[in-house]
Amino acid sequence: MPKIEIACFNPESAIIAFENGADRIELCAGLSEGGTTPEFETTKKLRDKIDIPIFVMIRPRGGDFTYSETEFEKMKNDLVHLKTLGVDGFVFGILDENDEVSMQQNKALIELAAPLPCTFHRAFDRAKTLEDSLEKVMECGFKTILTSGQKPNVSEGKGNLKKLVELAGGRIEILVGGGLRSSNIEELRAFTKADYFHSSAITDGGAFANPDEVVALKNKS
Repeated sequence: MPKIEIACFNPESAIIAFENGADRIELCAGLSEGGTTPEFETTKKLRDKIDIPIFVMIRPRGGDFTYSETEFEKMKNDLVHLKTLGVDGFVFGILDENDEVSMQQNKALIELAAPLPCTFHRAFDRAKTLEDSLEKVMECGFKTILTSGQKPNVSEGKGNLKKLVELAGGRIEILVGGGLRSSNIEELRAFTKADYFHSSAITDGGAFANPDEVVALKNKS
């Protein structure tokens, strides 16, 4: 049975996702920036209310995915701090100046996160070469890649998503996300053969997950 992760940019959305059958929550702040590290207190309060897995975004700012030493230190400190709250995993992705997967920095964060699993987020869609980047992400030790197939959205990227699922061969989870909705999940699932899907479930251009959309995503998967 395919699973649904809901990207939640505020505590209200996380509660909506939890109450309407989501399998996992990706907790972030910074909706307009595409997701940044959430507040410690927000995460702490949610952890007390929610008993499905919470994966926390580690991203100090919007924009590109190449970080200064200061930003990288902040990412490490934030991860260590948030880990103390009993979260279930982390979501991040670092590229170097050439848009290649930054092996050393990603590995350092994965070691700090251990034994918790980590997802390489949509920085993957900015990375060079599909196959090389897939192998590098696996070599770093990530358990999941969140991707729209290196295209602007999952519908345009479905050919690459199918290819990624085949190339991964079960060695890493391909989490399909980026413009995913209940209206296209069935087609994408049939075409890509992926097992895990990611959506904000925001349907009105606002900031909050739509309860009906969470249910529809779950039912149609």
